Amino acid sequence: MKACACHILVKTQNEAEKIKSLLDKGGNFQQLAKKHSLCPSGKKGGDLGEFRPGQMVKAFDNVVFKKPILEVHGPVKTQFGFHLIKTLYRK
Repeated sequence: MKACACHILVKTQNEAEKIKSLLDKGGNFQQLAKKHSLCPSGKKGGDLGEFRPGQMVKAFDNVVFKKPILEVHGPVKTQFGFHLIKTLYRK
């Protein structure tokens, strides 16, 4: 199985929740990722491309490979910070 996902990585849960509320009101995921994400993928709108189970940290994998696609999930805490994750597809 492979999946494609994008994410927004921030330092605090509070910051992640603020961005999530903007997304819930119709905010553009890619624009918010470019503006706020600490991950280098932020420059590409948070796009992480395609990956397989086990290539990301477990908490991240659990969202990408088990939760509904095309919905924003999170904040999800990892050693990197707090993620908002949107799985684009699984195949």
